[in-house]
Amino acid sequence: MWQYERKLQYPVRIKTPNAATAKIIISQLGGPDGELAASMRYLHQRYTVPYGEIVGILTDVGTEELAHLEMIAAILYQLTDGLSAEEIKRQGMDAYFVDHTAGLYPQAASGVPTDMKYIGVKGDLLADLNEDLAAEQKARVTYDNILRLVDDPDVKDPIRYLREREIVHYQRFGDALGIAQDKLDARNFYAFNPEFDKRLR
Repeated sequence: MWQYERKLQYPVRIKTPNAATAKIIISQLGGPDGELAASMRYLHQRYTVPYGEIVGILTDVGTEELAHLEMIAAILYQLTDGLSAEEIKRQGMDAYFVDHTAGLYPQAASGVPTDMKYIGVKGDLLADLNEDLAAEQKARVTYDNILRLVDDPDVKDPIRYLREREIVHYQRFGDALGIAQDKLDARNFYAFNPEFDKRLR
């Protein structure tokens, strides 16, 4: 199923390392609204979806989130590559450095390691799609916040691209929700008729 092309989805070419910037961008690696959580959420939700069109959307977006994870990793690597321990300390990434040196460890900007509780999988089509819509908006807000804090145009360029893709994903999940609502029979659907699914008794 997977075909890997050895290039980033969008180029990352950062000329000036900056550990302070890496410290905030790391949230999109392993934070609650980051790319790792998004990819795991969508790729696992798809197994209980009864409609092929929606499975396709979840697969497409989940796969693209893996590409975004790779972009964030490239940004982080380029922001820390070649920095001395003194520079890392001066730029406020010394606590991270103690545990991970300059290795890429998925955590939030607050320092909280990634957690499976970030990955919303309910097995209920409407609940999961609404979770996905909210997740894309939360990721977009995180990118907005990063853009407010970062001055380097080499960093802002791929971050803007990633932000735009969150908006596209939101639109795709809106399409998926529309497909689901068109296919669900309101007269015989559990959200409206608690008698519908006898298996829950």
